[in-house]
Amino acid sequence: MSAAFDQLLAIMARLRDPERGCPWDIEQSFDTIAPYTVEEAHEVADAIARRDYRNLQEELGDLLLQVVFHSQMAKDGGLFTIEDVAAGINAKLIRRHPHVFPGGRLDGERDIIAVQQVSDNWEAIKAQEKAERGEVAEHLLDSVSAGMPALARAEKLQKKASKVGFDWHDPRAVLAKLREEIEEVEEAIAEQHPRTAVEDELGDILFCVVNLARHLDLDAEQALKRSNIKFIRRFNHIEDSLKAARRGFADASLDEMEQLWLAAKRLEQAGGAGH
Repeated sequence: MSAAFDQLLAIMARLRDPERGCPWDIEQSFDTIAPYTVEEAHEVADAIARRDYRNLQEELGDLLLQVVFHSQMAKDGGLFTIEDVAAGINAKLIRRHPHVFPGGRLDGERDIIAVQQVSDNWEAIKAQEKAERGEVAEHLLDSVSAGMPALARAEKLQKKASKVGFDWHDPRAVLAKLREEIEEVEEAIAEQHPRTAVEDELGDILFCVVNLARHLDLDAEQALKRSNIKFIRRFNHIEDSLKAARRGFADASLDEMEQLWLAAKRLEQAGGAGH
């Protein structure tokens, strides 16, 4: 592992070399590479959702490259190095797991505590770290990054609020709220409310769905990814069936495509692939 990682660092340094490197890599900055970093993280999650572990290996490599790329640019600018990055996360993991590394020792005996206590300790230590750096938030939810994907941020906001008791305690209560939000969208559509008002109501539905997923101990982002994959699979069945009959979408009615969709669904259910 050390040899492979060292080679990766050497490759990245060469790519960024002003005289012998790649023109594209040389002209990049944190800002231009950041979108690729986000994209690669999503592709990792997609490979996991598809249970494609060979692809997951490749995507993790692409994500690792992003860390190395940013670190090399930081080294070029005299900001920090990849060693600083590794040392920082090592120290953070030891500091935030005192039950595993008592007194900061890697060879200490682990304390047996519940998963929820681990989560509570993590948040408390994280808050203490921020306070020591002078990063005291004015409001509880200020610490939830606005740069997160909307579904993930909604879950994070809800979890933060739940920590202080602002939460339902039964998924059925969330379902009732979801039905209420759906009725409000129906009302907004029927009464031809302004587009922004309908959008607000739709956002409330999405926020409530995330809340329901959280109460069922499910990941809304992963659930949606799986549904996307399922939609692609079934739609591809429609397209393949039409191609087999030497036809295109323009030759098929909506009812016929719906029947092909249901056929794809039955095939999945027979094979245990989904519902």
